[in-house]
Amino acid sequence: MCRIFADQDPRGFAMVTRRVRLSGHSTSVCLEASFWAILDEIAAAQGVSLGRFLSRLHDEVLANGVERRNFAGLLRCACLTYVREVKGTGPALDALAREAALDFGGPAHAA
Repeated sequence: MCRIFADQDPRGFAMVTRRVRLSGHSTSVCLEASFWAILDEIAAAQGVSLGRFLSRLHDEVLANGVERRNFAGLLRCACLTYVREVKGTGPALDALAREAALDFGGPAHAA
């Protein structure tokens, strides 16, 4: 087996439950620590708190007609999308910053 996968720090895949407020309702979300770290990075790149980012994402998902039963799965896939399509690419980071400025009503913050 490839060492890069097998020799991971177990803290990265430890399950972490956080309380979050989505659309005014308090709930808990359980994800691996590594996913929480990426979500923190995405929120910081947009210049907002993690809670605000998650709430906005949740609202947009519901507005698109997607059920929220698997919000944790959606968050994992959002992290994968960020790593695959955004992180490290200037144009994608710029687009994310522009959208954040529109979505969150402040100046664009690029990472």
